[in-house]
Parts: sequence; structure tokens; C-alpha cells
Amino acid sequence: MKRTIKLSINGETFEEMVELRMLLVDFIRDVACLTGTHVGCGFEGRCGVCSVLVNGVAVKSCLMLAVQADGAEITTIEGLALDGELHPLQQAFQDKHGLQCGFCTPGFLITLIDYLNDPNFDASEVAIRHAMSGVLCRCTGYVHIIEAVQQAAEKLASLGPTERSQWVMNAGRNLT
Repeated sequence: MKRTIKLSINGETFEEMVELRMLLVDFIRDVACLTGTHVGCGFEGRCGVCSVLVNGVAVKSCLMLAVQADGAEITTIEGLALDGELHPLQQAFQDKHGLQCGFCTPGFLITLIDYLNDPNFDASEVAIRHAMSGVLCRCTGYVHIIEAVQQAAEKLASLGPTERSQWVMNAGRNLT
């Protein structure tokens, strides 16, 4: 059985007829041809490398059907930069060497951007570890990732509300 869905991925509208059982990760990779969203655990939701923002909230796209995203605004790793400038968290990952092989990096970035978008986020190591606990990496001890999140938090905190709002991936969040 099929159904037509319409959704936006990184600002581009897609209207497609899809199988009801098609996963969002498959839609992103196979229909939208955006391969930065990875599949790691075999569609079980354990690794988090397939995380994307759906209406500003990080979700594991291997656990969501494409039809459930009908009408949604989706941001993938490819949609984080703004006019060629890296998101502050992407820049911090680069500065602090927050990645090793890079396979899990899109999942961490998406998950942690959702965390940083919360105006009440806590930049302590314990809180960051909790926030990123749904994404697994086999290469690192997470220390550089935590440092990158703290650097990005400082950068975002130093921006005025207008500047900061350009990096918030959910227009519904209150920045005050």
C-alpha cells in the first residue's frame, strides 16, 4: 500500500508516493539522495547515527516511518551550515577534534544541536554526557566531543538573540 507524502528536507520540498512501511532514513537516503544520515545498528534505534531533526527535535530516523513525517520540516547533517558557514557545533567539532572515523558524527551533531537549542541547556560534562547518551561511537572516549559542545555553548551564549536565532533549528524555541 502506498501514500503520497509532502515534507521539507533542508528547505527543499519533496512530494512523493511511498510505501507505508518505508522508513524515514530510507526516504532521506534513497529519495532525497542525502547520504550523510547513516544507518549503523540495522534499524533498531540503538546507535543514533541516523538522527535527524524533525520539526526541531532530534529523532532516530530508522525508527520513524516516512509517512509519519508527512508535513514535517526535517534537517539533516547536510542542512546545518548556513551560507557556507559551519554551525558553531560543527566548527567546535573541527576545532576540538571531536570526531574520529566520522561515521557517528552526524548523529552526535544533530542530537547535540537539539540539546543546544534548548535555552536552558546545561553545559556541564554530566549533562552533556546524558544528552548524547543515545548516540554510540566505537572510536572515542567522548572527551573531545564534550569539549566541542562546551565550546559551541560558549559561542552560542556570546551571540545576540538575532544572531543566535539563525542557528536554532526550531523556530518555535524561545531564546529569551
